[in-house]
Amino acid sequence: MSDETFDPYALLAEARLGVLATLKKDGRPQLSPVTPYFDRAAGIIYVSMTEGRAKTVNLRRDPRAAFEVTSADGWAWATAEGTATLIGPGSDPNGPEVGALVDYYRAAAGEHPDWAEYRSVMVSDRRVLLSLAVEHVYGARIR
Repeated sequence: MSDETFDPYALLAEARLGVLATLKKDGRPQLSPVTPYFDRAAGIIYVSMTEGRAKTVNLRRDPRAAFEVTSADGWAWATAEGTATLIGPGSDPNGPEVGALVDYYRAAAGEHPDWAEYRSVMVSDRRVLLSLAVEHVYGARIR
C-alpha cells in the first residue's frame, strides 16, 4: 500500500547511489550508476563524472536526463527528470571548473584531507561536474 506522506525529494536528498539515464544517439537509454548530491533548496542534483565517458558524450549531445534512486529496503523509489549542464573539465587546479568540483565534494562528503591532491586528480582525470536542474520528480513508497 502506498504511503500518502512519502516525500520523493527526501529520498533523493538522502541517496548516496543512484542510476543516471542519458540518451544514446539512437534514442535508447544509457544507464550509469553514480554518486549524487542533491541540493534540495536549489533543486539541483550534482554528480562528478569523467570526460569522454558515454554519459558525458550523451549529455553534451542531448542534455535531457533522468536520475533514479531506491530506498535501502527497496520499497520506495524516486525519479528526477531535468536538463543537464556540464562544468569542466578544467585544466587549472585552481580554476573555476575544479572549484565547482571542490564545492560538490564539500557538500557531499565534507572536507578532503588534501585539497591540493584532490584538485590535481580532478585535472588529470578530466573530471566534469554534472549539474542536473530538476524539473519533475515522482516516486512512491510501495510498502
